[in-house]
Amino acid sequence: MRANRILALVALSALILFLAYGLKLAYSPKAERLQGQIEAREYNISSKVPGRVSQVLVRRGDRVEVGDLLFAIDSPELDAKLMQAQGGRDAAKAMQQEADNGARKQQVTAAKEQWLKAKAAATLADTTYQRVEALFKEGVLARQKRDEAFTQWQAAKYTEQAAFAMYQMADEGARAETKAAAAGNARMAEGAVNEVNAILADSQMRSPKAGEVSEVLLQAGELAPSGFPVVSIIDMQDAWAVIQVREDRLKDFRVGQTLELEIPALGKSFPFTISHIGVMGHFATWRATESGHDFDLRTFEMELRPTAPIADLRVGMTALLSL
Repeated sequence: MRANRILALVALSALILFLAYGLKLAYSPKAERLQGQIEAREYNISSKVPGRVSQVLVRRGDRVEVGDLLFAIDSPELDAKLMQAQGGRDAAKAMQQEADNGARKQQVTAAKEQWLKAKAAATLADTTYQRVEALFKEGVLARQKRDEAFTQWQAAKYTEQAAFAMYQMADEGARAETKAAAAGNARMAEGAVNEVNAILADSQMRSPKAGEVSEVLLQAGELAPSGFPVVSIIDMQDAWAVIQVREDRLKDFRVGQTLELEIPALGKSFPFTISHIGVMGHFATWRATESGHDFDLRTFEMELRPTAPIADLRVGMTALLSL
């Protein structure tokens, strides 16, 4: 009987302890955890040149470095435009050289000879007029003959002046304004060639960043519209965690604060630093009756960046923050 009483007391004590522990668990505050996910910088590589994809040199999962060739676009229309631009540039440069060099030596010589010819004619007309003037004063010739000789002398003199001006113009070459205009046309044509070359260079798309190829949206032989992404690259060196924080918890966080986030996929916790807290909130899915407040709560997006690179981190992994 005594043994039975002792067993009964032990069982009762165990039951009391179990109930006490249960009450403690029931009334103890539960640890709260916020769940988020890992995101990373993604680059969608597209070409300004519309055309047919001639080759794609990468596959999903490939690691690329800055400057690696990703894909190429074939555009016969651009090749034709380049030929036109190069022809215009050559013509403009030829016009510029002509303006800089001035008239040909043969043209200058011909202009000089025309001036000398006109000068000789003017000298002859002057001599003839002087003779006719002397005869007129002696009364041998009529005034009409004297006036005709004077007119021929004046006409020959003006012809000589015009021929001399033409010779000077040929000898001096083009005006400064003409040279400047020719130089401007040459630069404009060169710019047109550079523009087409820049577009053609953009048809050979190279990686602007180091990262991992996440998507290849077009294959060789398919048409690529201008600006349509062909290859997507994710840079895991520029990764962060995104967690939605209810506004009544927002007071516990600040930019620059370091927190431990658990990454279940990696089985470890890592330090993250809060880099951004959204300036605009969104309505939460919970209501006032669930949150214990008499108003609807909003959520704010919080971004946290790892303090050091994390090996094997992937986009979409779950990140847990214990409060």
